[in-house]
Amino acid sequence: MGEILNIFVDTLKDLVSTSGIANMDWKAGVMILISFVFMYLAIVKEFEPLLLLPISFGMFLTNLPLAEMYHPELWAGELNFGEILHDGGLLDILYLGVKLQIYPPIIFLGIGTMTDFGPLIANPKSFLLGAAAQAGIFITFIGAAVLGFSAAECASIAIIGGADGPTAIYVSSKLLNGDGFSISTGTIALAAYTYMALVPVIQPPLMKLLTTKKERAIKMPQLRQVSKTEKIIFPIAVTLIVALLVPSAAPLVGMLMLGNLFKESGVCSRLVDTAQNALMNIITIFLGVSVGATTQADKIINLEFLKVILLGVAAFAIGTMAGILFGKVMCLVTKGKVNPLIGSAGVSAVPMAARVSQKVGAETDPTNFLLMNAMGPNVAGVIGSAVAAGVLLSVVG
Repeated sequence: MGEILNIFVDTLKDLVSTSGIANMDWKAGVMILISFVFMYLAIVKEFEPLLLLPISFGMFLTNLPLAEMYHPELWAGELNFGEILHDGGLLDILYLGVKLQIYPPIIFLGIGTMTDFGPLIANPKSFLLGAAAQAGIFITFIGAAVLGFSAAECASIAIIGGADGPTAIYVSSKLLNGDGFSISTGTIALAAYTYMALVPVIQPPLMKLLTTKKERAIKMPQLRQVSKTEKIIFPIAVTLIVALLVPSAAPLVGMLMLGNLFKESGVCSRLVDTAQNALMNIITIFLGVSVGATTQADKIINLEFLKVILLGVAAFAIGTMAGILFGKVMCLVTKGKVNPLIGSAGVSAVPMAARVSQKVGAETDPTNFLLMNAMGPNVAGVIGSAVAAGVLLSVVG
């Protein structure tokens, strides 16, 4: 009887010593609590829930002691795919899609099937506003370098200013390879999606600060009707031009334009439906959970993460202000025909940024309808952020 009792006690001790509770440290506990905060923001506050919820749950899973779902040591140094497939956990396998830059271009394919480039085609000057808003990316790159980040980290942080989550994940996953980096792809993704969700909070004060009431009240004419032929030629032409000028941007821009060509051709309804729904939803889950897996304690509980958060908001704010200021220049050149508010939509964040332009303009004059005019710079910003990503990868990568 005593021997059986001893065996039972030893078994109980082994069970306790190998449990997650016994191996929990304070950093893992803090990270789990942080994941709960992001889950709250996604579910209750609806802050970019489609990606923030899987990212936060991936953060939760990766910080559970002894869960063995993600192994950062497998991603340090030169990648050994055989070792990852043999020894990796579930999240390691899913993370291959991020590391091999598969998920973000497929997300862009889905975005392309949901995007109407008509407002941009109808008003090509919108390209200038979309380009101007990318200034936040390159100015923040310099600021990050001043704060001591490496070139790869600077580029990964700066792309947050494009307000485009898949682009930020694409750049950071390509550049933050190996060990020795103080930040991770998950860090960048968290900052990017947090600021995308806060567009209606961050942008209006800047828009009102940099414009006068008279400028905000400017009414813009309705855009011309764009023909189907123009809409079909546009994605082909943009892909050709961008791929020849910035080859590194071709994967993102190419898939974006392929999705748009599916949509505008009118002969691929099944492909459009798959890309918009089933494929987009599947990749969103895989992307979010696997990116969340990289947000382990050593990448979040440090001073560098605070710097990323501050630089991220700076990038976004500078991009917004650059778009507005260039809008003011266009307003001056056109003798009051361009409302500077639409420049703020150039940061991408489709279609939320365009809706904010509409909202602020309507607050000044309820009869002012800027949405369609703001959609031009907004979709130009999507292309602009992808091109900026290509430039950063060409220079740094």
